[in-house]
Amino acid sequence: MRDCCGLLTLKNEPVPLKGISVQLKVQGFVADVCSTLSYENSESSPVEAVFVFPMEEDSSVYDFHAEIGGVKIQAEIREKQEARDTYDDALSSGQQAFLLEESDESRDVFRLSVGSLPAGQKATVCLSYVTELAVEADGALRYCLPAILNPRYTPAGAQSLTTPVSGASGGPVPYSLSFSAHLASPSGVAQVKSNCDLTPLEYLGDDKTQAQVSLSPGHKFDRDVELLVYYSHPHQPTAIVEGGLASATPGSLMGDPLVMVSLYPEFPAAASTPQSSCGEFIFLVDRSGSMDCPMSNMESGPMRIESARDTLLLLLKSLPLGCFFNIYGFGSHFEAFFPESVEYTQQTMDSALGKVKGMGADFGGTEILEPLKDIYSKACRPGHPRQLFVFTDGEVGNTKDVINEVKKHAGTHRCFTFGIGEGASTALIKGMARAGSGHPEFITGKDRMQPKVMQSLRFALQPAVNNIVLNWDVPAGLEVVPVSETPKVLFRGHRSILYAQLKGKFDESAVGRASLQYSLGDEPHKTEIGFKLQPDKNTGLTTHRLAARTLICSLEEGGSVEGEGGDKEKVKEKVVKISTEARVISTHTAFIAVNKDLNQAVQGPLIHRNMWPQRRSLRGQALSYSFMPQVEMLCDDQSDLFCGNVMYMDSGFNAMSYDTAPDAEVKEDPMLTLISLQKADGSWELNESLVSVFEKKEQEAISKMPAEVSDKAVWATVLALLWLHGFKAELKEEWEFLAMKALSWVKAQAGASLKLCLEAGNSLLGCKVEPQTLDL
Repeated sequence: MRDCCGLLTLKNEPVPLKGISVQLKVQGFVADVCSTLSYENSESSPVEAVFVFPMEEDSSVYDFHAEIGGVKIQAEIREKQEARDTYDDALSSGQQAFLLEESDESRDVFRLSVGSLPAGQKATVCLSYVTELAVEADGALRYCLPAILNPRYTPAGAQSLTTPVSGASGGPVPYSLSFSAHLASPSGVAQVKSNCDLTPLEYLGDDKTQAQVSLSPGHKFDRDVELLVYYSHPHQPTAIVEGGLASATPGSLMGDPLVMVSLYPEFPAAASTPQSSCGEFIFLVDRSGSMDCPMSNMESGPMRIESARDTLLLLLKSLPLGCFFNIYGFGSHFEAFFPESVEYTQQTMDSALGKVKGMGADFGGTEILEPLKDIYSKACRPGHPRQLFVFTDGEVGNTKDVINEVKKHAGTHRCFTFGIGEGASTALIKGMARAGSGHPEFITGKDRMQPKVMQSLRFALQPAVNNIVLNWDVPAGLEVVPVSETPKVLFRGHRSILYAQLKGKFDESAVGRASLQYSLGDEPHKTEIGFKLQPDKNTGLTTHRLAARTLICSLEEGGSVEGEGGDKEKVKEKVVKISTEARVISTHTAFIAVNKDLNQAVQGPLIHRNMWPQRRSLRGQALSYSFMPQVEMLCDDQSDLFCGNVMYMDSGFNAMSYDTAPDAEVKEDPMLTLISLQKADGSWELNESLVSVFEKKEQEAISKMPAEVSDKAVWATVLALLWLHGFKAELKEEWEFLAMKALSWVKAQAGASLKLCLEAGNSLLGCKVEPQTLDL
C-alpha cells in the first residue's frame, strides 16, 4: 500500500488549520470551555475545510460563531437536515457558511465544516460548551481536552463520521495550542496536576478559593491535555439554584429556575468490604490490532494488551472462592475461554491463566456487539449477580447499537467499562456503564490500569443498594419537577448529580432541602443537603444547559414523551424543541452560520479539504497527532484497508512495520510474579519461585520456619503477606483483595502459631509489619 496520508494536500500545500486556543473556567465541579480555531486559506482557490474532532460525550455545546475580516457571524441552531440544506445552499450561491454537527452515531464526535473560505482569507471559529467533571478515586476532578479521534471500526453496512481516517506515519503538527484555566471553589483549590508542562499555579486571593494556570509556552497539541484539580474538601455536597432566562416562556425548562444538587453517598466501612462469595464475573477484553499500541503515546511503556493481561491476572487471583467467571476476547470475531461461566476453582483458574498468557492483539477489527449478544444469551445463575467488565480502547462506529444492547439487559447485570489509551470513545465507555448501572474508568498516559480496575471490582462486590428515593422539602406553593432520573445504583464515595425544575412563586430568602434515601441490606441510609432558593448570580445559564443536555440524552437513549410513549418521531420533535430553546446541540440539531453581509459571491472553483485526526500507532516512538487532508487512497490488500465508504480496520496494525530497535529485555515485576504463584484458595506454596521474589534461597526460608508450624504453605502465605505489606504497601489497592483471601485462609490454618510466623517472617525478610496490620 502506498503511503497515502500526511500533513499536505494533493498540491503539497499546508492544511489551513493554524492554531487552537482554549479557555477553561472551572466552577466547583463544572467546566465552561471556549475553544477558538484559527484558519487561513493558503491556496489560490476557495476552500471548504471539514474538521472532525472529539469531545467528552456529556458536553453541552451552547454557542458557535465565526469571525471573518472583523465581522462576527453568529450561528443559529436548527433541525439538522434543515441546517445542512442551508449550508449547501449558501455554498452553491458562493456565500461563506459554517456548519457544526454532532455525529448521528456517537455523541463524542463532532464535525465542523468551514465553507467557501476565499484564497488568502483568515477565519476564526469559536465554540463553547459546559460539562460535568469526572471525580477520580483520589478525589481529583478530571478535565481532558482530547487530541485524538481514534478511527472507529464500523461494521459492514454502517456509516461512520470518521470513515476517511486511515493509518499514517507520525510527524510534527502544523499548529500550536494555547490553554489557560481559571479555577474556583468555595472549599479552596489545593493543587493542580497535568500530563503536560504547566506554569506555576497562581492564587488570586489569600483564601485560595480562586486560581489560574496555563500550559507552558510552545506546547504542541500532540497528546490529550489532562488536568487534575484537587480541592481542599472534595466530597462536600453542594447545591446551586440558577434563575431562568428572562426572555424564555414561563413554565418552560429555560424559563423557570433550576437546582443542581451534587451528593456523595457514604456507606459504613464494613458495608464496603467485600464478604460475599456470590457473583458471576465476565471479563470482555478487546483483542483488536489497536490494542498493540503503547498505553502512553508520549513514551515507551507496556502495550495495551500487555497491561490488560496483567490486569486479568490480578482479577483472577482476587475473585472469591465459590463465584463463577468467564473471559471473552473480541475483535473481528470473538472467543470465550469456556462455553459458559464456570465455578472458580484451582483447576478453572489455572486453565484461564494459561489462556490469558497467550492473549494477543491479533483479532483484527473491533466488533463488540456480537460477543455482548452471546453473553446476554446465556442464562444468569440464581444467587450469583452478573457483573460484566469491558476493556477496550473504544474504537467502534456502532456506539448507539452497543449501548442499546446493554440497556436491554440492564435488569440482569451491572456493566463496568474501561477506556484504554488516549482517544477511547467517551460515548461508548460512559454510555455502556450508564446503561448497565456500572462505573466507567479511563486509563491514559502514565495511569496504571490495575488500581482503577480493582476500584470497580470493589464496587461490584459491594452489597446491593436498593429502595433509592429522592425527596425534596420546599416551601408551600413551590413544585419541584425532576429533570434527571433518580440514580439506579449508588457506590461508596461516588458522586450523584441531580437536576430539578422549580415551578411556582417563592421567597428567595427561603431554603429548600434535598435528601437521597436508600437501603443497604436491612439498614436505611440518607444523604442530604440544604440550599438557599436565592439564585446564584455567577453561573449564567450553566445549570440550564447541563440540565437540557441531560434531558436530551435521556430522550435519545430510549426515553418517551408524556402521552406519546416512545414514538421516534415524537421523541425527535421533543429533542429538537428542547435543543433549539436551550441552544444546546443534539443528534437531531446543528449550528449553522451564514455570512449574509458578503457583498459578492466567492470567486473560483471550490476545493474540498478534510482534516482528520491522524492515527498515532508507531510502537516505541514519541507518537504524533495531526489533522490531515483526505487524499487519494490506493489499497494493495483489501483485507487490511478498505477505501471509500468502509472504515479502516484495526487488523491493519498487524501489517504495519515498526521502525524501532529490538525490544530490550524486560525484567519481570516481582509483585506480579508473587501474585501469579497464589492458589485459588488464597494460599502460596513454599518453593524456589516464591522465595526468589524475596531474594532468598528456599533452604534459608525453611530453616527460619517456626518449629510449631508443620504446614509449609502456612509459612509461605505469611511470608507473602508480609512482603506485600512491607515492600509494596503503596500498591495496596491493587493486591488488597487477594491479601484478604490469603489472610482468611491462613487464619483458619495457623491458629496460635500465626504470631510466631509473623515474628520469624519479619526477621527473615527484614521488615517491620505490625500484628494489627494483618488484623491480628
